[in-house]
Amino acid sequence: MSMSDKAKNAALSMVIHQALDYLEKDPEANIPKLMSLVDKVVPENWYVSQRNAFRNAIHDKNNNWYQLIMKVYDLDPGVRKAFFQNFIVNASLKGSATQEEAAAREGCNVPWAILLDPTSACNMHCTGCWAAEYGNKLNLTLEELDSIVTQGKKLGTYMYIFTGGEPLVRKKDIIALCEKHSDCEFLSFTNGTLIDEAFCQEMLRVKNFVPAISLEGFEDANDGRRGEGAYQKVIHAMALLKEHKLPFGISTCYTSKNVDDVSSEAYFDKLIDAGALFVWFFHYMPVGKDAATDLLPTPEQRTKMYRSYREFRKTKPIFSMDFQNDAEYVGGCIAGGRRYLHINARGDVEPCVFIHYSNVNIRDCTLLEALKSPLFMDYHDNQPFNGNMLRPCPMLENPERLRAMVKETGAKSTDYESPEEVDTLCDRTTPYAENWKPTADKLWEESQAAKTGRP
Repeated sequence: MSMSDKAKNAALSMVIHQALDYLEKDPEANIPKLMSLVDKVVPENWYVSQRNAFRNAIHDKNNNWYQLIMKVYDLDPGVRKAFFQNFIVNASLKGSATQEEAAAREGCNVPWAILLDPTSACNMHCTGCWAAEYGNKLNLTLEELDSIVTQGKKLGTYMYIFTGGEPLVRKKDIIALCEKHSDCEFLSFTNGTLIDEAFCQEMLRVKNFVPAISLEGFEDANDGRRGEGAYQKVIHAMALLKEHKLPFGISTCYTSKNVDDVSSEAYFDKLIDAGALFVWFFHYMPVGKDAATDLLPTPEQRTKMYRSYREFRKTKPIFSMDFQNDAEYVGGCIAGGRRYLHINARGDVEPCVFIHYSNVNIRDCTLLEALKSPLFMDYHDNQPFNGNMLRPCPMLENPERLRAMVKETGAKSTDYESPEEVDTLCDRTTPYAENWKPTADKLWEESQAAKTGRP
């Protein structure tokens, strides 16, 4: 990163702090005036597209983005302040600049976020969950988790996401990590069943922990995957978090069985009413020896997801992202350390949370050495894996790419229970890739034509 870029980021960080102080005085009155303040301080040619996008989002109090910002101002003030500092300034401004410098210096990817499995243990066994194959006896120690975060911060990574297993089985250690690294933002995918009054109080105390609760639709669809009673437990957890003015979001895996639920306006309205600030959609991934390939959405169902949430994104006060269908906004696959990596509960450093192959274990190497390992460098050298951003994944939509990388680098299966040969996995996803390609190509052509104004 050039000195000019560093100066711009430092100046923008200062402006953001000034803007946040300005908003705190009277958010409802001052949000529409915010960009006038920014324009007075920031040179006219800096971050033009980003400023215009934000300006358009907040100019109208009926706009869904304005309404979402107001929901943020309903949160506990201390939690809100920590989120703005850790997520916007530390992770997205200061951290990103350091990541770019490190990536250029070291010649490898450096991640914006690191996903960590504190444990393989879980109090549930949901159909289609990659962790369901993992068993329940593996853990990263608190010292190991602390070491990973410490190493990550030196590379500019201030965003850490807990997966599992059920991370909240390790509540005490997670809170200890949040407390020690108060300059980081921690998020956790969780089934929500272990969120109680005491844990809400701990969240209020440390201020830098945000849960993303798994929900797969309304009660019948959700409990069909997660077990009877799971839906009501999630509803209870969301009510507790809302009552305590704590931020939370939803993680939804869409399958052939629940697409109608999770693509509906009623589903979005339910999440908004419950107090969720964001919803992340994940395409079902057929990993593991017992993978249920009948859960893979059809091209028509995936198209329905693609179209529905893009419409709701214009009108609903909730931030939504589909990690399979939104790859155009991040330039394709974000795994392999390009934006994130995954470290499982045995210490294996994996390019992707869904793809269980690795050359290295964090107990035997540094984080930087893992990023320079053969499989990670193959990701670095080959991304994006497809020019069509609706076909981003090297496993699901381009299985020939994953097959080649694993074989070329000698990576080994890291599945805890039943190691799976890459040919077995890729043979399973090849029919899906071939079936999705015509639809993906058509949708991609439509979206590019719309951007350029072509007929």
